[in-house]
Amino acid sequence: MKNKKSDLSVLIGAAFLMAASSAGPGFIAQTGTYTYEFGLSFAFVIISSVIISYIAQLNVWRVIAVSKMRGQDIANKVLPGLGYFIAILVALGGLAFNIGNVGGAGLGLNVIFGIDARIGAAIGGIIGIIIFASPSAKSLLDQVTKYFGIGMIILITYVAVKTNPPIAEAAKSAFLPGESITNLFPAIITLIGGTVGGYIIFSGGHRLIDAGITGEENLGEVNKSASLGIVVALILRIVLFLAILGAMTVSMSSIDPDNIPASAFKIAAGNLGYKIFGVVFFISALTPIVGAAYTSVSFLKTLFKTVEDHESIVTIIFIVFSTIAFILIGKPQKLLVVVGTLNGFILPITLAVILLASKNKKIVGNYRHSNLLYILGWLVVIFTAYMSLQTVINSFGNLMG
Repeated sequence: MKNKKSDLSVLIGAAFLMAASSAGPGFIAQTGTYTYEFGLSFAFVIISSVIISYIAQLNVWRVIAVSKMRGQDIANKVLPGLGYFIAILVALGGLAFNIGNVGGAGLGLNVIFGIDARIGAAIGGIIGIIIFASPSAKSLLDQVTKYFGIGMIILITYVAVKTNPPIAEAAKSAFLPGESITNLFPAIITLIGGTVGGYIIFSGGHRLIDAGITGEENLGEVNKSASLGIVVALILRIVLFLAILGAMTVSMSSIDPDNIPASAFKIAAGNLGYKIFGVVFFISALTPIVGAAYTSVSFLKTLFKTVEDHESIVTIIFIVFSTIAFILIGKPQKLLVVVGTLNGFILPITLAVILLASKNKKIVGNYRHSNLLYILGWLVVIFTAYMSLQTVINSFGNLMG
């Protein structure tokens, strides 16, 4: 007999795993950069990217649930060998992100305690290792992502309230941006990549498979979990945007272009605000450290027997490698931007595979996938592929110029 309380904990945990994985240090840095660049118009970027992300996530989670297969296995059913390509692509992206996440943990502890960022990165890596070394690692993962996600929302909301941001103007700009929409493409594709790109869109779905919450009979619960994940991600994006926007309104001249979020928090609440930024940055890094490691390894474990037999050990090695790489290489900011763009490219590929699978009876059986979700899904594939290409073409043009 299934434990409903346990299932609810997993469903909430899966939602927060996805949301927290999408709210790493790169998300904070990108929000600061784009808010500084576009001002009120960034509200349109947030809303449009979240709508697109929600369509993608519902398609992916539903097909994973009814097929009872992970993303890589579905891809192999659609086209033999494709699953290996996607798994390696996603795992490499997750590894690159994790190097940045470990670095973010180090930078966060540097702000809080003044310790060397490399020592802080090592501490962040050790915490991730402790979580996966626990006999109840997956249950602990649910709790960590849930409470850290709630903690981030509370802390950022406090800062946002202190700055008294122009909420009415931001709400209007969410639907009527002052900036040309084509100029907002790079920001939109980056936020989509950060919300449901790469490993992130599969994180919660794979967690539900591990917990056995699958099958058409559980689709209602899967929908609720997917929706909660997107809502949490939306709240995090809105409150951080408003916190930075409000600080810009208070004192634009005090914003440091090299560290926009940190200076915004300091404007809002002085030295306390700066320390809060450190805590938020550390939390935002720690949750994706475990999320990226867990999901990246879950992409490999059904393809490689050794990984499946030693999942916890491989996950720990993943975190150890990420930590050592940051300590030796450092400076993860550029890496995060590059991987964020790559994630934008991965999404149309993985979503297209899922949509093809949704109509394949050998994969989903007698399940009838929503035609509305199917059509909207293909529109997302076309739109994100187009935006990704436009972003690269424009970036190449800027480099040549």
